[in-house]
Amino acid sequence: MAPPKDTMFRSADMSLTQLYIANEIGREVVSALGELGVMDFRDLNSETTAFQRTFTQEIRRLDNVERQLRYFRSQMEKADIPMRSIYDFNNPFTSPSASEIDRVADDSQDLENKISSLNESYETLKKREVELTEWRWVLREAGGFFDRARGQTEEIRQSVDDDDAPLLQDVEQHGQGEADRSLSVMNIGFVAGVIPRERIAAFERILWRTLRGNLYMNQSEIPEPIINPVDNEEVNKNVFIIFAHGKEIIAKIRKISESLGADLYSVDENSELRRDQIREVNTRLNDLSSVLGNTKRALDAELTVIGRNLAAWMVLVKKEKATYQTLNKFSYDHQRKTLIAEAWAPTNSLGLIKSTLRDVNDRAGLSVPTIVNQIKTTKTPPTYFKTNRFTLAFQTIVDAYGTIKYREINPALPAIVTFPFLFAVMFGDFGHGVILLLAALAMIYYEKKLQRSKLDELFSMIFYGRYIVFMMGIFSMYTGLLYCDVFSKEIPLFKSMWVWDDGKEPGSGPGPTSHRVEGYTYPFGLDWRWHDTENDLLFSNSYKMKLSILLGWCHMTFSLMWSLVNALYFKTPVDIWGNFVPGMIFFQSIFGYLSFTIVYKWCIDWAARGQNPPSLLNMLIYMFLQPGTLENPDEPLYKGQAAVQVILLLMALVCVPVLLFLKPFYLRYEHNKARALGYRGIGETQRVSALDDDDDEGRTLNGNGARESFGDDEDGVAMITEDIGHGEEHEEFEFSEIMIHQVIHTIEFCLNCVSHTASYLRLWALSLAHQRLSIVLWEMTMVNAFGQTGIKGAIIMVVVFYGWFMMTVAVLCVMEGTSAMLHSLRLHWVEAMSKHFMGDGVNFEPFSFKSLLEEEPVE
Repeated sequence: MAPPKDTMFRSADMSLTQLYIANEIGREVVSALGELGVMDFRDLNSETTAFQRTFTQEIRRLDNVERQLRYFRSQMEKADIPMRSIYDFNNPFTSPSASEIDRVADDSQDLENKISSLNESYETLKKREVELTEWRWVLREAGGFFDRARGQTEEIRQSVDDDDAPLLQDVEQHGQGEADRSLSVMNIGFVAGVIPRERIAAFERILWRTLRGNLYMNQSEIPEPIINPVDNEEVNKNVFIIFAHGKEIIAKIRKISESLGADLYSVDENSELRRDQIREVNTRLNDLSSVLGNTKRALDAELTVIGRNLAAWMVLVKKEKATYQTLNKFSYDHQRKTLIAEAWAPTNSLGLIKSTLRDVNDRAGLSVPTIVNQIKTTKTPPTYFKTNRFTLAFQTIVDAYGTIKYREINPALPAIVTFPFLFAVMFGDFGHGVILLLAALAMIYYEKKLQRSKLDELFSMIFYGRYIVFMMGIFSMYTGLLYCDVFSKEIPLFKSMWVWDDGKEPGSGPGPTSHRVEGYTYPFGLDWRWHDTENDLLFSNSYKMKLSILLGWCHMTFSLMWSLVNALYFKTPVDIWGNFVPGMIFFQSIFGYLSFTIVYKWCIDWAARGQNPPSLLNMLIYMFLQPGTLENPDEPLYKGQAAVQVILLLMALVCVPVLLFLKPFYLRYEHNKARALGYRGIGETQRVSALDDDDDEGRTLNGNGARESFGDDEDGVAMITEDIGHGEEHEEFEFSEIMIHQVIHTIEFCLNCVSHTASYLRLWALSLAHQRLSIVLWEMTMVNAFGQTGIKGAIIMVVVFYGWFMMTVAVLCVMEGTSAMLHSLRLHWVEAMSKHFMGDGVNFEPFSFKSLLEEEPVE
């Protein structure tokens, strides 16, 4: 029998398969299956550590190549060299061959050695350049220090005679001394260097306290920041020179300077020798600059060549590494030299899988085919839905709540319509809907370009749900027309059915100022004349509140019906009679009746009857607190209202014990009946013995003790059908656990019928808030701007319009839209899906190169 066609209504039909692959082509087979992306491989070596697996050495080798490629990328980013986009290559996502991987590994090793050598040379030269630059600044600034220090020998002599006096104290205030006298004659030493500017204050304090003031220090700022060659950051530094007497004190100064990160340089006190030093430093700097330029150009040239192929290399290595990681999940038959794999795959994709394996065998030239063993098992298959660009986002928001059970109804299918519609009920405004639609159309139009660019986290979320925004915009325009709202103003699409008396406009006088046109009804939505009337809020509040109750009843009834569809599909009649039927009767007896009375009350012309319409809220209260009693017995909603309400209340009460006891006691009856007939209980497994007689021709026993039938399928690939005796272990039947579970389900269902119905009032509340906020924004901005005239009014109008539009987009579209979307999401997750969603499925995670590259994109 052919498997059912894969649709979004139910998860795809899955098959558990075994693959017997010749060891020689294991890599090629897995690589080809990774291109298909339809097989979820099971780990057959779960008890084996990562270091004990077969292909650990290959993965380590690829890890090293991946490290080298990351190193190349970091160097390119450091040098600000762009990388060629992966989309510029022809077929960039095709499977790599073994020779390509070997070539990439060899090239990356050679390039790493070359780049490391060039980079090390460049950093060494750069560091030397920084040292020479700092030395030049020290020589320049030290010249001024020495010029100021010359002629101060008399003061120096006094300081030498008195050890307790600070060295060169008030030296700037004395006259010139013996200019030709050298400082070395007076046993005066000095230390010169550079230090980071933020440490200079601490440096001075430490020196003063350590040497008790017996020093003379001068320092100046280097106007240009020094670039650190290690991290390529700019650092502001100061030049300093410190005079002191005594070798011990000079040694202390050197140690303190080095401990604070200062760089010390030699400076000659002789001016002629100092000028020679400066000339030498300038010459060396010029030579070094030339060498640095050549090294930088050589490094950039190598990185530019690497950048042309780096993206493709990263893709190749990621694919190859994923291939070997998947191969490590396979078991190895040493006797047959065969790899054995187990994987879940969609049944409809088995033909494609077989043809792919046949192509791999043909290319390899092997006479031994790859055997596909299709297993019949009791294991729960994973859930898989085939999606496209439009349905992916809707499926994602459902999967975020929980994984759908295998072959269960998919809530994402109706959510394509219900999710944006409930959003639009809260967000309904034609103008705001147009903004959402235009934004979604722009993202869809530039879809490919945006997918290939790097997006920030917030915008990437919006872009991922661009088709949801597209649907929300369309439905918001529709509900905006129903509400007759465009940026809080009316939309006069048709002739109004209200006429103002005596030409009065709304708000021009007290009391009613209009009358209705006889025999005419506004054809679509709300009449636009309701805008700016005194009772507009009162009317729209009543209408939207009741409409939200009706929409909630429709949505929950619709969702509850899916539980019936699930029970019919899984052939569990006890769920139909024990859960669905009593639950539906309970829900309709109370809230279905409330919805009926809302519509019935709308259909009656109470003014023609000459009576006031009854309060439905009081009716519901009397229905529960005083059954059979009406608030106003003389004016019932309809004839026989009291008796109908008593019958409905009794039906709801009778359904509660049915919900509580029918399913648990029926399951216990079935279990006891099966026991009495001699069947094994649930959870008692049965072994299949390899000693069983089997005289069927062409059959054999495998290692699991199961019978296998060999044959060739239509594609020429060997197929085996195996019926194994082992499967998932089932729990023993426990009546107490089932009873407790059913009690919890009954309490939750009955209470949720009340709370969930009330929860749909958020449709009314957010719609009211959105409309009122839009009106306030219009009145506080545009209405005031319209009051200005002349050139001043024109300027104010332009400024105010842009302000109003920006606030409309930011507050009403983005903030209010996000709020309405989250409320719509809650109504689906909690109020709707709880009526039928089982959510105990296993997610289908196929080995797919496409998914791998989407999770770790290569720009």
